[in-house]
Amino acid sequence: MTIQYIDTPEQLQALCVQIGRHDWIALDTEFLREKTYYPKFCLLQIATPDWVACIDPLAIADLSPLFEAIYNPAIVKVLHSCRQDLEIFYQLSGKIPMPVFDTQIAAPLLGFQENPGYAMLVSSFLNVNLSKAHTRTDWSVRPLSPEQIEYAADDVIYLCKIYTLMCDQLDKLGRLDWLNADFALLNNPELYQLSPENAWLRIRGKNKLTGKQLSIMQALTEWRERTAQQENKPRNWLLADDMLLELAKLQPVTVADLAKVRNIGERTVNRYGKTLCELIDVARQRPPKPLVEKGKPQKKTQQTEAILDVLGAVVRIRAEENSLNPIILATRNDLEQLLAGDDDCLLLQGWRYNMAGRELQGLLRGDYRLRLRDDAVEISPVSA
Repeated sequence: MTIQYIDTPEQLQALCVQIGRHDWIALDTEFLREKTYYPKFCLLQIATPDWVACIDPLAIADLSPLFEAIYNPAIVKVLHSCRQDLEIFYQLSGKIPMPVFDTQIAAPLLGFQENPGYAMLVSSFLNVNLSKAHTRTDWSVRPLSPEQIEYAADDVIYLCKIYTLMCDQLDKLGRLDWLNADFALLNNPELYQLSPENAWLRIRGKNKLTGKQLSIMQALTEWRERTAQQENKPRNWLLADDMLLELAKLQPVTVADLAKVRNIGERTVNRYGKTLCELIDVARQRPPKPLVEKGKPQKKTQQTEAILDVLGAVVRIRAEENSLNPIILATRNDLEQLLAGDDDCLLLQGWRYNMAGRELQGLLRGDYRLRLRDDAVEISPVSA
């Protein structure tokens, strides 16, 4: 298949006409993020079973015709592990190109493990081992070699083939519609909006901090996130996570004190020292945002283990009915999260919720019951 390399507005206009003739397209992006906060968009690959194209966003100033074509709601966008790709589109246009089909999300319904890699799917479906020759390519350097372009195009060429095979298999199993709710969740802008106020929630070790320490860590983390966004630098270039915790514990109040902190870096002290000390001083005087340990597992008791066993029985029943490995539907850890009230539990999302999560919640509330009948376990509403 000849690869179209699109690096002029005229070529882009012609490609957009091609895109409009299809009801689905496969997409992939190449980007760099090692030296920036926001991903640097370097290449976009698009394919259908009939053609493949690589679009150079560094050579074309106005990509609005491309966005208009891709954002057509009549066209399904097929991607693998699409969160970062969709983040790029969201940051460039403020919108998310829906509808999407994510082969990584769909794969467990065909018996694959949770979050399988793209190379695994290519190998399993097509018996092809992907080359790793250009894994470390700097996609911002021009010109791209023919080998680099072919490497990039292969991803969407194979993605087309995988999508076709996946849809055929899911359709035969009656499972295509199961994924609608999972894919709809990807249309939530909050997934791609990076909030400085909540950045502290991602810091490991925060649970070990005392009140003042936690308040300081929260203030410093919010400052780091805002500054990284404004200067478009990786957040760890400003302060690493372990340094945030260290400063929260040491609480330096002068630039001289700050300079004595091990591994702080002279440049950081010179450029941001006064600001950091002011933040620390203010944060020490105010209470921290509450630390809510969401989804904390309950203490393991015999009763807890018995409840998990009952929930696991429901999972096994529903998995068997749908010819799935029970582990794909829910692990023991998933059940523990459900029992702990964790809103992020997989059993409360998408097809898993419809297949088992709703019933499991009802069972925990007492709305459902289990009973033995004819050597089988039945699940039914209490009112039945």
